[in-house]
Parts: sequence; C-alpha cells; structure tokens
Amino acid sequence: MTLRKDTMPIDDTVALRDALTSSQAQVEALQAELDETNRGVLALYAELDTQAQQLRQATELKSRFLAYMSHEFRTPISSIRSLTRLLLDRVDGPLTDEQEKQINFIRTTSEEFADMVNDLLDLAKVEAGRIDVSPGWFELVDLFAALRGMFKPVLVNPDVQLIFEEPQGIAQLFTDDAKLSQILRNYISNALKFTAQGEVRVSAVTAPAASGVPGEDEITFSVADTGIGIAPEFHDAIFQDFIQIGSPIQKRLRGTGLGLSLSKRLAELLGGRVGLRSEPGVGSVFSVTLPLRLPGAAAEVPDA
Repeated sequence: MTLRKDTMPIDDTVALRDALTSSQAQVEALQAELDETNRGVLALYAELDTQAQQLRQATELKSRFLAYMSHEFRTPISSIRSLTRLLLDRVDGPLTDEQEKQINFIRTTSEEFADMVNDLLDLAKVEAGRIDVSPGWFELVDLFAALRGMFKPVLVNPDVQLIFEEPQGIAQLFTDDAKLSQILRNYISNALKFTAQGEVRVSAVTAPAASGVPGEDEITFSVADTGIGIAPEFHDAIFQDFIQIGSPIQKRLRGTGLGLSLSKRLAELLGGRVGLRSEPGVGSVFSVTLPLRLPGAAAEVPDA
C-alpha cells in the first residue's frame, strides 16, 4: 500500500513565506517604535526630575528669603510700635489732636505690618516643612476662655457682640491647641473687622467622621457673623494667598490677605479642613473641622 502525502502548492508556500516576512518586518518596526518611545519617556522623566529639583530649590530659596526678611523686619517694627506707645502715653509731653491722629495712624500701620510679617514667616515655615506640631490634651472651655480674654481689649464697637457658646458634652481634644487657636483668631479677627453690627458667634460641635470608622469622631469649630458676607464666586478663592474681596469696608480696613490662607494650611497640618458658608448682606460662617485626636500622634490617656 502506498501512503499519500498532502502537498502544498508552490504558490501557497510563497504566499505564506511572504506573509511571515511581512509580519516579521511589522514586528521589527513596532519594536523600533517602542524602543524610540521608551527613550522619549526616559528623557521626559529625566527632564521632569530636573524641573522638580529646580522647583524644590526655588521653593527652598523663597522660604529662606521670607524667613530671613521676616526676622529682619521684626526689630524695626517693634521699635516703631514702642515709640508710638511712648508718644501716645505722653511720656515726652502733651500732644495736639492732629499729632495724636497721625501717631495712631503710624501705630495702626505698624501693627498691620507686624501681622503680615508674622503670617509670612508662618507660611514660609509651613512650605518648608519646618513648622512643628505639638499635640496635647486640652479642654475646649480653657481654649474659649483664652480667646475671650484675648479679644476683650479689641471689642471697641458697642454694636457688635462676641459670643462664645459653651461647649456641651465635648470630650478633651488631642491636637495642637496653639495652631487651633491661631486659626480661630484669624476667623474671629476677620469677622469683627467686617461686621458693623450684630454679633460674632463662636461654637463647636462633634459629629462622626466621614469615614464612618467608630472612634474617629470629628469636631467642627464655627465662627458665624452678621457682617457684609461674601459673594459665591469668591468662595473658592478666599483661602488663597493675598486674596482680598473688594468692598467699602475692605478699602477702609486693610489686611494682609494671608490669614485665611495660613488657616487652611494649619488645618491641613492638623489633619483637618476649612469651610465657608456666606451670603452677601447676611453674613458668613467660617469653619474648621478637625479629628478629635491628631492622626498618627501617640497620646497618653487624658487626665480625668
């Protein structure tokens, strides 16, 4: 018996060979394109690394400059404030009404300058990662009492009341009370500045955290005022550096435009966030929400 072998026609063999050759050429072309793309990606990564390094250096230089200039400005500012205080106390003799007016103007301007220098220095520390967070256990009653005493001397408008609601049923907090106080001071100062009549109310409430994890409750501090309010289109920008909202009061009462920006960054350092609700002509509510216990910080058992 003779076994029959299937044979492929010569034309089919040639066609298959040509197809394989074409496929191999396409694969080689694709491989070359991939190699070229990889070289481009590596070059791009190298360029990005270089730019990132330059950006870090620029940020470091800016932070150093701000810190250096802030320290250098503090001495002459302190001297100006001391001199104006001596003049207003009539240490060197009586003043005319016009002299007193001009000296008060110098004093107010120097205080604004001092606030700006302090805010710039704090911002430089935050950006450089050199600001220390020192958490500890404390009572809200003590924090509110300290703030109340701090603002009592500056409540010169009899048409505005500063009210601190007594915290009810809120446990001790474990966070940096100095930085929390700084945030609330910025909020209260702004509220008093832009409230001609009515009240500024400071309160605190606790609520479960957004994560829903048991034991991770949050506390929200709110500073509500009956002032001029802020239009909705400015709500997103109000926490940016040097942002000031145009208004008749804003033109009369100047500020640094850094307090709210600094408050936002301090809140983020404490694991929290800031918020704003406002309506022109009605008032504003600035808030800061923090965890009851600073994340990642080891805490001893609070005192009973």
